[in-house]
Order: sequence, then C-alpha cells, then structure tokens
Amino acid sequence: MPRRSYDQYCAAARALDAVGDRWTLLIVRELLAGPRRYTDLHADLPGVSTDMLATRLKDMERDGLATRRRLTAPASVYVYELTERGRRLLPVLHALGEWGAAELAERRPTDAVRAHWLALPVLRQLEALGEPGVVEVRVDEGEFHVRVGGDPVYGDGPYEAGTADARLVIGAAVCDEVAWGTAGLVEAVRGGRIAVTGEGALAKALGGPGPADD
Repeated sequence: MPRRSYDQYCAAARALDAVGDRWTLLIVRELLAGPRRYTDLHADLPGVSTDMLATRLKDMERDGLATRRRLTAPASVYVYELTERGRRLLPVLHALGEWGAAELAERRPTDAVRAHWLALPVLRQLEALGEPGVVEVRVDEGEFHVRVGGDPVYGDGPYEAGTADARLVIGAAVCDEVAWGTAGLVEAVRGGRIAVTGEGALAKALGGPGPADD
C-alpha cells in the first residue's frame, strides 16, 4: 500500500503522516508495555479488526516505529516491540492523555476497560516526584506495575523482576479521578483514599512509610 502523506513541509504534518492514522497511537500505548504478541495486542485493543491491526503494524514497521522479531525457544513466537523512535512517543501520549482527560466524564456502558490503561496517568504523576523505581498498582479491574525512569514503562500484573518500591491500592472512585486528572496520588494517599505500602523511596515520596531513617 502506498504511503499516504499530507505533503506539507511542516513537522506536525510529517508526524501525522506516521502516527495520524486510526489505532496507531493506541498500538504504541500497548507496546510501551514491552514486546507483545499479535493476539495480545488484539485482545487489548477492543474494536480493532484483525485486518486493520495487521495493516497498522506493517505501517509502523515501515515508518520505523516498531519491529517484529521471533523469540528464542522454547517460546518461538513472534512479537512486536517499539523502536527507539516509537518509544519517543511517550511524551506525546502523556500530552494527549492530559488534553483528553476532560472528555472521560462518567464511564459509558459501552466503554471497554483494562487495568493497565491507567498506567500512563499514574506514570505522569509518579514522574513528578523525581524518584526512579517500580510501583505496583491494584485497581478493581486488576493489577499492573509502572516503571519510573526505565523501559518498558509499565506491565500487566505484579512486578516479577524484583521487589516493587511501592504498592498502591486504588478504589474505583479514585481510579476515575486519577484518570480524569482531578485527583493527585500524594493528596489521595494523605487523605486515606489510596493505600500505599513499601520500603522504597517512591513509597516515602507518595506519603507511605518508606525506608527507615538511619
């Protein structure tokens, strides 16, 4: 398929040539969690057809945003992952998330929900604390973990590569407020609306017990 272009000598237009098609940035959102199989991407992108997903992934490979590779045995399956150029879209998704938060309002009956879709709003707030590390988050829909200052930036389920620096339990009401951008994590912890445990610097920065003082 020939590459479509706005044919405008403008950085914004060139960027939209690569990421302006429907589903592309949401695929980037999913791949920020690290290598993903096609079937996993399809499961976490409700509403996308198999043909559309395959087309967008090929477009992203062509434009240098993602690559496809085969894992070594015993897995021996193909996965997609972001290139460095693709990973540099994280600030773009942060900005879009902040801009679009006001459009969320109440959840609609037709809205699909995945626990890890809250990862980027949580990450934005954690980055402002200035402490690197990993935070596990439990919400009603499940559990995910967020990595501040590392790659991949989040993942489904608990953190299995070591011990998380902090663990948060966020109820449905506060979860929505975090997504809307109307609730701060630190303020919600101090107000008893989010439970935090852990011994790392991030737990302390969030208002939890943190490491013991010498």
